[in-house]
Amino acid sequence: MAEENQFFRPVRDFCQRQVMTCGAGDSLVSAVSTMRERNISSMVVLRDGMPDGIFTDRDLRNKVVAPGHSPLELAVGDIMHSPLATIGEDDVLYEALYRMSRLKIHRLVVIDDQGALAGIITDTDILRLQAHSPHQLVLDIEKAASIDDLRTLHARIQNLVLHLSGTGIPIRDMVRLIANLNDQVLIRLIALLRADEYADLTNDFAFVVMGSEGRGEQTLSTDQDNAIIHGDGLSAAEIARLEAFSHDLIEALISIGVPPCSGGIMARNPEWRRSLSDWKMELNRWLTTPKPENVMTGSMFMDLRTLYGRDDLVRSLREHAFARLGTDQGFLMRMAQNMTHFLPPLGWFGKIKLEKAGPHRGKLDIKKAGIFAITDGVKALAMEARKLDGSTHDRIEMLVEAGVIKPQDARDLLASFDFLVMTRLRSQVDALRAGAEPTNHVALETLNVMQQGELRLALEQVAKFQGFIKHHFRLHLMRD
Repeated sequence: MAEENQFFRPVRDFCQRQVMTCGAGDSLVSAVSTMRERNISSMVVLRDGMPDGIFTDRDLRNKVVAPGHSPLELAVGDIMHSPLATIGEDDVLYEALYRMSRLKIHRLVVIDDQGALAGIITDTDILRLQAHSPHQLVLDIEKAASIDDLRTLHARIQNLVLHLSGTGIPIRDMVRLIANLNDQVLIRLIALLRADEYADLTNDFAFVVMGSEGRGEQTLSTDQDNAIIHGDGLSAAEIARLEAFSHDLIEALISIGVPPCSGGIMARNPEWRRSLSDWKMELNRWLTTPKPENVMTGSMFMDLRTLYGRDDLVRSLREHAFARLGTDQGFLMRMAQNMTHFLPPLGWFGKIKLEKAGPHRGKLDIKKAGIFAITDGVKALAMEARKLDGSTHDRIEMLVEAGVIKPQDARDLLASFDFLVMTRLRSQVDALRAGAEPTNHVALETLNVMQQGELRLALEQVAKFQGFIKHHFRLHLMRD
């Protein structure tokens, strides 16, 4: 277990600090000579002292030797790989692994918080760690040859989370791990379907995920929230193939263990599979008619993230939404008002109120108690500021930089959010170990006195944040 925890330590602890560099204008012959003398396979290319690209022996083979070019006539900048794939030295090792896997590369340049060169890390560095790890799971997902393989691997994700829980890994890293592994499974599933049955499928589309999956904040109780955006110029035959693909994809997801969305928010349903123009019209309807159902659906949709395909379609859709919101804040005000209706269940003297009836009698729905209010309140602020990328953590940090939230308030809010998410994950882990279905409900008696005190403080912070949202969006001017 201690070895597995290394994947959540910072990259700075593992990267190579001695990095050979050259300039973009240096001769290729000189750079190759240095690489041969030093017995290295790459050099980082600097421009004005900052990392700008990378030159590898593969670049030499593919861009010089194979085409028959003369190295005497070339500079390093002519064949270097740019833009550069980088990672921060304070990012965790697993993030480096995930990034290399997604980009299909073997090394990342490590930079400090000023963007300056701090080192380099390779897949070989990571492979030196033991095999029973998130790294090995990623490699196994990439090699999966069938849906049956992915079903087994999806179960291994849960087992890994069970194994890592309670080890002190920060909750932000844990939920990122879950999201990244689930992403990998879905990406591999799409690749298998396209190779086996849909080689003729158009590339003019994006498969997007939304809600907690879109924010990269999944825990162990997450159903599907996905959609397809396709280009406006597809033929009827191409649209028909995309429809068939969406049905097979969702059925395959269900078969490997990802539950269907009870509300039908899945790409196999026509209302969640549209052209870019149709999606813009649907967004207009949600944003200009902020009825409760439109507010909830529109809010969830704005977490959209491209998992596969054309990310420019998503960017176009998001910019369209920002433009509409810039002229009419009615939707944002209704969205903010909605989150204030989810009051933290605190009674007299800070006593936590539990559900009084139903299957979860005597328990706390921690999502309704606080997590939802934070994620949706932060989202409303981020939509207003046009800073909607990333997770709730990322959005809060961007809102601090934009001067929307004060640094100390942000730290308090993040601490409360992390505690609530961690408490939910622990409860879900306990449920799985007991053979039960993981939910958002927490039994208060499973928390010790200190944890119950922290829970009260977190819920009080949620109430404080709701007060801030009411003031920021001037909700006193609205009528219910």
